[in-house]
Amino acid sequence: MLTRDYYFDLPASLIAQEPSERRGDDRLLLIDRKTGSFSDHMMKDFPSLIHRDSVIVVNNSRVRKARVFGRSETGGTVEFLFLGREDDGAWKCMVTKAKRQKTGKEYIFLTHSGEDDISGKIVRENADGTRSVLLSADDGEEFFVRCGHVPLPPYIKREDSWNDETRYQTVYAKNLGSVASPTAGLHFTKELMEEVRSMGIPIYEVTLHVGAGTFLPVRTEQIEDHHMHTEHYSIDGETAEALNEAKAAGKRILAVGTTSVRTLESASRNGRLEKLNGDTDIFIHPGYSFTFVDDLLTNFHTPESTLLMLVSALAGKDLIFSAYHHAIEERYRFFSYGDACFIRG
Repeated sequence: MLTRDYYFDLPASLIAQEPSERRGDDRLLLIDRKTGSFSDHMMKDFPSLIHRDSVIVVNNSRVRKARVFGRSETGGTVEFLFLGREDDGAWKCMVTKAKRQKTGKEYIFLTHSGEDDISGKIVRENADGTRSVLLSADDGEEFFVRCGHVPLPPYIKREDSWNDETRYQTVYAKNLGSVASPTAGLHFTKELMEEVRSMGIPIYEVTLHVGAGTFLPVRTEQIEDHHMHTEHYSIDGETAEALNEAKAAGKRILAVGTTSVRTLESASRNGRLEKLNGDTDIFIHPGYSFTFVDDLLTNFHTPESTLLMLVSALAGKDLIFSAYHHAIEERYRFFSYGDACFIRG
């Protein structure tokens, strides 16, 4: 399969630059796999569209303020995205102008207050293009409180604001570790979740820490040659037992977001969740046979992306592209802060 077969024209005006004025006030496109049809709704209609024998799975990862600006020895500003801690205490980072950022180079990381700036040094250049940075005074998460910015995706062409600190987190975010939000969950309010639960539909939580690779394009001509980034996931044993019982009883597993899909499909063995903790580089594209997930609430995804290929694997490429064409004509808002898409079997 060719990567270019997953390209579509998207007007820049449809790329959402801000969240909706109120959380949950988003449009929802229902894609029905059984009938091959789609229809327009609002996110508030979501409970009425769910199969009553469903259980819902969400990703409770919390976004770290991982975007930090450093001043180099020559006075230039370098942007760092802190991906995670390494065994020796250094932080693995993506950096701008990467070829210029060499081992031994030092930086001053700028605090929001303008006081008590923290220094750091590149101690390794990694094969994947990242750099390992050791901080002079590493006080853990307090460093990101003092220096960090919300890591908005590159297609949002503005600086982060105070509003993003809440709106780029889901209302159920708990486990800190993502550098991008599991954005399908941004559509949920606490009230909507309570409405779903009041219908007898349980909501379970898993964790997958979203990595920066979620924004990386597929650069290979054949999609099968693309290598996925690795992300860490975990599922509580009690949650896994409940989901396995639901699956065995014929309940429909409704995943909120592609990260929840990747977690469940990575952990599943013959239709049961068994590998409950680990790193996954699973690449779901057309031809993949789903073993655990039945339905999916997600956002609208970028052309030629692995996420577009994942939803095409679930609903079929022709149906997805027809639905996306409709969404463009009806001026749905795309990507992280955009509208929602419910793929139902």
